[in-house]
Amino acid sequence: MSADNTARDDALSEQDAMAAEWAAALEEQTHTGSAVGEVVGSAESVAPAAFANFTPTTTAANPAGNDINLILDIPVQLTVELGRTRIPIKNILQLAQGSVVELDALAGEPMDVLVNGYLIAQGEVVVVNDKFGIRLTDIVTPSERMRRLSRGQ
Repeated sequence: MSADNTARDDALSEQDAMAAEWAAALEEQTHTGSAVGEVVGSAESVAPAAFANFTPTTTAANPAGNDINLILDIPVQLTVELGRTRIPIKNILQLAQGSVVELDALAGEPMDVLVNGYLIAQGEVVVVNDKFGIRLTDIVTPSERMRRLSRGQ
């Protein structure tokens, strides 16, 4: 007999011995009536699961789940985007004071208002007390926001 056949026979006999050990252990657990044996044993020993009744406990003054006051102090990043462009790094390295970068937005086109990077509205630039601001002209509906999120935009 060759060395390859001997090694293969040894591996098979080792697997057979391990399978016999598992079978003996499972048989022993089934006969001893342990918790594992009950699960491994017949299906008659399985009992239906009992679940607690989870009814929400709400009060008229503070309904759980509807209290927006819990999140009112959370800061978010509000961004007004004038426009965007894609340019190669070599063009960025050539920028100097006075350079003009052309954006994809047209003059007079509404600007995007983003909260944490997600579009929530569009508006136009206004100047109030020598500061820039934005007058909202269009609010994105919740269904449109969800549609944009699902598309990954």
